[in-house]
Amino acid sequence: MPYSESTTVGASTSVGTPSTTSVLRDPVHARGRGPVRDRGSWLRLTPAQPLFRARAAQRLAVLAYHGVTDPRSFGAQLDRLRRLANPVSLTEVERAVTEGRPLPPRSVLITFDDADRSVFTHALPMLAARGIPAAAFVIAELIGTDRPFWWHEAAYLARHGGRARLLPGGPPGRLLARLRELPDPDRRRCLQELRVSADRRPPRQEQLRPDDLRALRAADVAIGNHTLGHPSLGRCDDSTVHTEITAAHMALTQWLGEAPTAFAYPDGGYDPRADAVLRRLGYRLGFLSDHRLGPRLPAHPLRISRLQVDSTTGTRRFDTILSGLEPAVQRLRGAAV
Repeated sequence: MPYSESTTVGASTSVGTPSTTSVLRDPVHARGRGPVRDRGSWLRLTPAQPLFRARAAQRLAVLAYHGVTDPRSFGAQLDRLRRLANPVSLTEVERAVTEGRPLPPRSVLITFDDADRSVFTHALPMLAARGIPAAAFVIAELIGTDRPFWWHEAAYLARHGGRARLLPGGPPGRLLARLRELPDPDRRRCLQELRVSADRRPPRQEQLRPDDLRALRAADVAIGNHTLGHPSLGRCDDSTVHTEITAAHMALTQWLGEAPTAFAYPDGGYDPRADAVLRRLGYRLGFLSDHRLGPRLPAHPLRISRLQVDSTTGTRRFDTILSGLEPAVQRLRGAAV
């Protein structure tokens, strides 16, 4: 992404207030420390950054957020995109695929996975004020409820005495990693055992309502399918894969009055069985979480790469993610391990 160095905005101070989400936050991603706001920002000063930035101008950057915990920092990121990139909508990406025409240079699509209420309360007003489109991929069985995300619930229960026969002791992060590795029926049984054995129940977490989904869509935030209950599809049998996608598809169609056409894989991993179900249902786009840039004309529309980013990310590090430099360095480090 060809960003001008002179216009870099400094990292902003968080103005977010404690919420149920922060109480329940997955310790894999929040380990009791404050956000490392500019981790990796030193990469921006390396000679490789201009080269990666020039290459990124000819790629599609799809940003994968979750909630918005730092509205001020998120607003700074949006301002940077509006000045120096070309924000596009889900519809424009679909049209590019259908017509076989690459998107314009410097195209960026903003997406949200899981879509907690901060997408509606924080992200939507800031996106609308700047005229930036986005897409939100929702967990259908949570819509209209006050149930926490299952990984937040499991971490909370583990911190309050919850135990399950198939799960290790130790820090909640280790337990969550094991839960994600289990076949889906075992994951669900372990969650129930944690609920029974814990000495406290987790706080409730207000989720988006059907009316919120319609309001998001009316404000140019497209609504997509993120399965019924957010299992790791690779740990599910064929029947569960089918049910998780089709049941969510039916619920979203009923709430929105039209069928969704975009899907985000839970935990970001591609599954060929899911691909087959999506094709039968008429889906046009599917999104991974592989921390990569993709081509401006996606070669595999149901396997579109995305970059992982957070609302607390400082804009200097934000630049290195958008350019593809930080993701490339992370892959090199992983390959060297």
